[in-house]
Amino acid sequence: MIRICQLAIIIALPMGAALEAADWKPIDPAELALKAPMVDKGADAETLFWDVWVTDEFDGSEIHSVLNHYLRIKIFTERGKETQGKVNILGAGRTKIASIAARTIKPDGGVLELEKGSIFDRVLAQAEGLRIRAKSFAMPGVEPGAIIEYRWQETRADQVANYVRLEFQRDIPVQRVTYHVKPLTIGGVTLGMNSIRFHMPEIEWVRETGGYSKCTMTGVPAFRREPDMPPDNQVRSWMLVYYTTASAIVPQRYWQEYGKDRYRTYKAAMKVDGEIKSAAAKAIAGAKTDDEKLKRLFDFCRAQVKNKSDRDTGLTAEERAALKVNKTPADTLRQGYGSAREIDLLFGALAIAAGFDARYALVADRSDVNFSPKLASSYFLNTHNIAVLVNDKWQFFHPSSTRVPFGMLSWQQEGADAFIPDPKEPFFVKTALSDADKSAIKHKAVFKLDAKGTLEGDVTVEYSGHRAEAHRRTLAGESAEQMVATVSRPVKARFRSAVVTNAKVENAADLERPLVESYHVRVTGYAQRTGKRLLLPLAFFERNVAARYPNSERMHAVYFRHPWLEEDSVSIELPEGFETESADAPSPIPFAPVGEYNVKVGITKDKRKLVYTRIFAMGRNGQIQFQPEVYPRLKKLFDAMHDQDQHMIGLKAVESGQ
Repeated sequence: MIRICQLAIIIALPMGAALEAADWKPIDPAELALKAPMVDKGADAETLFWDVWVTDEFDGSEIHSVLNHYLRIKIFTERGKETQGKVNILGAGRTKIASIAARTIKPDGGVLELEKGSIFDRVLAQAEGLRIRAKSFAMPGVEPGAIIEYRWQETRADQVANYVRLEFQRDIPVQRVTYHVKPLTIGGVTLGMNSIRFHMPEIEWVRETGGYSKCTMTGVPAFRREPDMPPDNQVRSWMLVYYTTASAIVPQRYWQEYGKDRYRTYKAAMKVDGEIKSAAAKAIAGAKTDDEKLKRLFDFCRAQVKNKSDRDTGLTAEERAALKVNKTPADTLRQGYGSAREIDLLFGALAIAAGFDARYALVADRSDVNFSPKLASSYFLNTHNIAVLVNDKWQFFHPSSTRVPFGMLSWQQEGADAFIPDPKEPFFVKTALSDADKSAIKHKAVFKLDAKGTLEGDVTVEYSGHRAEAHRRTLAGESAEQMVATVSRPVKARFRSAVVTNAKVENAADLERPLVESYHVRVTGYAQRTGKRLLLPLAFFERNVAARYPNSERMHAVYFRHPWLEEDSVSIELPEGFETESADAPSPIPFAPVGEYNVKVGITKDKRKLVYTRIFAMGRNGQIQFQPEVYPRLKKLFDAMHDQDQHMIGLKAVESGQ
């Protein structure tokens, strides 16, 4: 649900005292006496108020948003004490957190201030050069019935143009959220402020003193995450505030004008000169089909030009900063380094030189929000591809990506809206979703079981497509030793007795080949010994994996990032003196055309080896989202597959001479 409202503030309001959370507000005795939450009766803690003062500043080169937060929280239970007593204030990129102050008000009215030395800097996650940092601290003396409150200043130095995102939901209910926003002023002129609401009711902006305007939302429920839910911004309450000097804009007219302007800009940026023509001709020499030509050009770009943002370039920070800006595709080709945009523009120019109609396309990010052309702004078209017309169908390419192979985009850009500029009629199309078979995890194991139930052998795991992309992101920047630990960790998490050795990773940087992990493993007590019998679980790779959907009810849609395939092949040599009681297999579970689940169990002619194969696919018809009303059936399906994955084969001891 997207709602748009506009508050015109073209002339700056009289300057007054800035509204800032500079001092603690008095505690209302009714707040201390509160025995139960007001928004959600079952909540362990509840935010009494969350006030944020927002000031946007322009320093001549970029916009900074400064947000002063003030939170007051009532604790009702021991669990509320545990979840809210430890605080992490997150920051990423160039966002800075400062001016933290906190205190606890005991049920008897006593006050405990947080000591400055109790605040610690932590790195919660790091991937692809992005560090998720936190200012962490433990609130003093928290107990049920107490009130905790804290405030901090957040400075966002990497704002996108003149846009700022305001969040309205937290992990606990909020009685009242109020944003006080002072619109951006440039050159003495205060711009018009516009706001777009996502998944929240209509609320009114009210002018305040000092040039601020405020909006308030009350009775905000907790934001609860569920397995396989849509990206946060597609379901949570939040607001986008942006500024403009223009009056109301008609979306259709905006996209027409914007698309024509982008066409002229990117046509010039994909300039084809003699050097580009020569390079294209050499690259596609001997290629017979359009797909083969595009593959040659794609591989040429990746081989000849390195993405200067990629860690694997080997460039130092100084060398990277010293690289020249490439003004033309030929410059990019000659320098051998380029930004993602410059590499993609080179591919576009080569495609044009090879006789294709190629455009620089702007693409929505499916991990963010559900894009709507009703918004007259390119803000949400924040990624790019090169669109090439092949047999009257637009295909999309992103050669600057260092994670996905030819013919695929990152999952965030597949199945997304793409805007293709045109000199006459710009238009939107959907990028294609890759088939399930292209994003596979293929497990292969050769094991030997002993009479005590210990399983030992070699395992190989192949990742392709989006599964490989996700795993490559996990492994990015890791040393060889860290990669081994990453491979071993999930195995040890499923089997406490597991001993993993000889772990290694192959093809971590080769996008044209599957990412391969391999290891040797020994699991004591894998098969259960009961007298003269062994109960042998067959699905090694699904063993001790929890049910995917534990809850009977569902709030959000089920949202898979992309279609995928799982293939298991497990061979188990039986211990001497044992034979199978039966080699029955779990029944197939039909759910075409969405996917399939099929398991087979066999035994070799000499009756010494069990062979188990499992195939599971989801999204074969491109369906990756299921509304909450479908959840009971989807849960039933996954529960049935989980039950089948627990299937065991009985082995009995055979007396010698029998």
